[in-house]
Amino acid sequence: MSDDIRWGIAGPGRIATGVALDLALVPGARLVAVGSRSQERAAAFAAQHATGGDRARTHGSYRALLDDPDVDVVYVATPHPQHHAIALAAIAAGKHVLVEKAFTATLAGSREVVAAARAAGVFAMEAMWTRFHPAVVRVRELLAEGAIGEVRSVQADLGIAAPADPTNRFFAPELGGGGLLDLGVYVVALAHMVLGPPTEVIARGTLTATGVDAEAALLLVHEGGATATLTCSILSPSVGRARIDGTAGSIELKPRFHHPHGFTLRRLGVEPQRIDLPPTGIGYSHELVEVTEAVRAGRTESAVMPLAHTLEVMAVLEEAGRQLGVTPWAEDATVAV
Repeated sequence: MSDDIRWGIAGPGRIATGVALDLALVPGARLVAVGSRSQERAAAFAAQHATGGDRARTHGSYRALLDDPDVDVVYVATPHPQHHAIALAAIAAGKHVLVEKAFTATLAGSREVVAAARAAGVFAMEAMWTRFHPAVVRVRELLAEGAIGEVRSVQADLGIAAPADPTNRFFAPELGGGGLLDLGVYVVALAHMVLGPPTEVIARGTLTATGVDAEAALLLVHEGGATATLTCSILSPSVGRARIDGTAGSIELKPRFHHPHGFTLRRLGVEPQRIDLPPTGIGYSHELVEVTEAVRAGRTESAVMPLAHTLEVMAVLEEAGRQLGVTPWAEDATVAV
């Protein structure tokens, strides 16, 4: 392995564009390869993100990317149902993996990837960038210090107005469409970060004509009676608020809460305190630093976003989908790896 941690990207889409831009800000990390089912698309992406004449190699298949001996870490940014096959193949090839959220399309698939990574002794993490943002790191510190007392509730909403087109991926069951895997993962992961796994999940909502969830409202009940009230939607672009209420105050993350630039701390008897902690770059840089430093140090899991948390969040999403009656999510067994 070279001194730099060498990254490859599988799936050069919109989020991968932001990740590539922020990867350039990470010391000791370098984008060396891009893999896509389209050689032309991989080449265009590599050209877009060339720095100082240094341009990533391009591969016209995911298999070729995974066979590249100069790639240490593979960032998987394809549609949800493809994560499972690509992550398993990358692990089998000895690569470390950062897998976009939702980690896979099913809880069973997530368990398989986790088991494979642990058996192979490679690093694996879900790309939950929110947990690494400076504002969210400070929120966790304040909660641990008891700044707002005992936490009793979490509220969060996240919604978009997806194009009203049945061919759009948000409406396609075979692409893991609906709000839960794209947006619900954020609200549930926030509640999990604060309160841990729930003891009860209650989900209500509506479905599209294609059988994916259009709107979802979740009530999570936690140990000791604390609750999380969460909503996600692909029909309405909500502000993206999040609030954590405790017995001695509250914390409100600025919209949109999943990539906040700060928060407001309110404590009983004290003037509200506005705390600004913007991210570096777009905000992906912080999770990329986590992975790069972990791989260099020989760690196989993140203490901030451990694999057990990924599985617990996925269990909530799958149960919510079951209660809503969504077309069951499935891993894509046809992706060529």
